[in-house]
Amino acid sequence: MKLENLELGLEFFHDINIDFLGKKWYFLAFSLVFSVAGILSMLFWHGIPWGVDFRGGTLVYVKFSHTPDDNAVRAAMDRVGLHNAKIQTEIGTNQVLIDLDVRETNEQALDQGKLKIIQALESNAPAGKTDLNNASSLTIKNYVMDKDPMHLGTDANAKYTAQAQAIVDFRDKVNGGVLTSLDQLKGAPGVDPAVAAIMPDGFFLSDFGVRNVEIVGPQVGGQLRQQAGLATLYSLLGMLVYLGFRFEWIYGVAAVITVFHDTLITVGAFSLTKTDISLTVIAAILTLIGYSNNDTIVVFDRIRENIKLMRREKLSEIVNRSINQTLSRTILTAGLTFLTVLALFLFGGEVLRGFSLALVIGILIGTYSSIAIAAPILVAYQDWRVEKGKRQVAMPGKAR
Repeated sequence: MKLENLELGLEFFHDINIDFLGKKWYFLAFSLVFSVAGILSMLFWHGIPWGVDFRGGTLVYVKFSHTPDDNAVRAAMDRVGLHNAKIQTEIGTNQVLIDLDVRETNEQALDQGKLKIIQALESNAPAGKTDLNNASSLTIKNYVMDKDPMHLGTDANAKYTAQAQAIVDFRDKVNGGVLTSLDQLKGAPGVDPAVAAIMPDGFFLSDFGVRNVEIVGPQVGGQLRQQAGLATLYSLLGMLVYLGFRFEWIYGVAAVITVFHDTLITVGAFSLTKTDISLTVIAAILTLIGYSNNDTIVVFDRIRENIKLMRREKLSEIVNRSINQTLSRTILTAGLTFLTVLALFLFGGEVLRGFSLALVIGILIGTYSSIAIAAPILVAYQDWRVEKGKRQVAMPGKAR
């Protein structure tokens, strides 16, 4: 089977003739509305919602013994004055990620973030008892040494240190960081029955455990913002150079404007929805720059081929014909990719929500802009040349 026959078999449309350029003002209005809304949101309403990777802050990972209630956790944060805390639930793991606006990069700040979360979430704690789900091995060791249930002699410190570590390992490695009953310690690997027997006297169990605390300093966040901006800028410059060499400079300019348009709307959507921009979101945006550029190049390449075949036609007619000829391919590739990232957005969980949202928005806008933004720029440039008194000719295209 010939390749051209295979291509025809994959086409959705045959002999379609949509006047895309005739609708350019509708496209322009659509783009202006969303671009201006995003700019206003970034400048005056919500700002750019940088994630902790870029603005700095403290991340606290909390594991619950049950499915956590976001509203209850948020209310608990408010009670202790953590009004700006951001809560992200990891579906299927009973784990919550709490983003605190604590930016000091020292051990005291780590302990401060952990203690604030424990203070907020612990309720009805028995007087004189310690929460075993959030107790350190040192706290456990000191308690057991004071009680000395094994009646040890001179080597009590080493043996009770091992006992405390065995309890922590059983809690964290076997039970995922949260014990639901002190009776679980009976028969736990490495835990002496005498030690397990005295634990209810000094400890109680909450329904959560702070698993980890991470801090990103503001200086590191500033460096990441700068590097993310440079990565985006370099990708745009590389695109301009490549398309200028591959086609003509106006093709490169049109592609860069198109990608800038896509990026602006995507970042604006994150600002409007107050969704954090993390490192994975930047990776998604850079991916979309390449994706949108690829789709634009397909249209540009067909325009260049048709210019050689339709020398007597107006550029606007050539561009319309080229877009219609590549429409089936655009729908096939963009449609399949969109379905994939949509599934990722719907079922990927909160951890991937920002990344998948950027891909969903970017694929829609990137596909739209290749037709509605990039191609009209070429025609607008030719019209400008005509107005300046230059000879009306079809856009030049370099030979392959």
